Amino acid sequence: MATSSPRARRGRLLVTLLALAGGAAVAPAAPASAASNAVPTYEVKIDLTSSALDSSHAPISAVKSAFGISGSPKARSYEYFDTSGLALNAEGWDVRLRHKSGKDFEESYKKRFPVTGGDIDAALDAANAAGFDSSDGNYDAEVDWGYSKQTLSFSDEKSHSGSGYSGTSMPSASTGLSWLVNEIPGKLEDWKSSNWGKDTLRSSVAHGPVTSQVWEGAWESSDDASIEVLPVRDAAGTGTEYVVEVSFKVDDYADAARLHADAVSVADAHGWLYHGDILKTQTILDRY
Repeated sequence: MATSSPRARRGRLLVTLLALAGGAAVAPAAPASAASNAVPTYEVKIDLTSSALDSSHAPISAVKSAFGISGSPKARSYEYFDTSGLALNAEGWDVRLRHKSGKDFEESYKKRFPVTGGDIDAALDAANAAGFDSSDGNYDAEVDWGYSKQTLSFSDEKSHSGSGYSGTSMPSASTGLSWLVNEIPGKLEDWKSSNWGKDTLRSSVAHGPVTSQVWEGAWESSDDASIEVLPVRDAAGTGTEYVVEVSFKVDDYADAARLHADAVSVADAHGWLYHGDILKTQTILDRY
């Protein structure tokens, strides 16, 4: 028996499809449209010099008054987990365990995307292409806006019971790491290849812990303003230096831009402004 050619078989298939459709050609279904870009919130972060602190390393009253900060400080301890060579950080991932006084532990898995030349839309496009878009309810998008640097981040926040831990005490490094490995989100778990993230996190060490003091308040359009004073090892590893960060959280770009300009202006006018960006996460990863 002769074997029909591929062209003949395709012809018979087309006839059959047309017959099933009542003689009308059936157009292929349109591909599903891609999810839109995520809509970020904003956190303005401005670093201050040591002139903003008193002898006990607390913000002086003039600083607190200038930025709407009031009340007593609240402590928080945290540490990051990464390999000695910072393999997670090199891929734009930061994994943190944090404990605020009297609260449950906060587990944070954050993916960073650089913002170049203030082009936040381009960073959102890059994030979308990597699978971080408006359809993923597990991640919160935020733009960190420093003195001269902006970074887009997507954070998956989880919690672990603080029962049995007083104040801001932290678990052993091995215990904290086991929590984070067990809760690892899928995007990180298979970031470069199957199980790459989990295997890398399992091989990580603790960078920290560090304990900071945070004063809270409200300023201009932000009802979530704060000053954090974080003692860290100095670059030589022989002493301590203090990172002083004033920050404001808002929902939209216009408010963030206005807060950024005003905060820089106020801090600079009083001689408190640090003319640069001190990245707390990177500092802790590099020095611990």
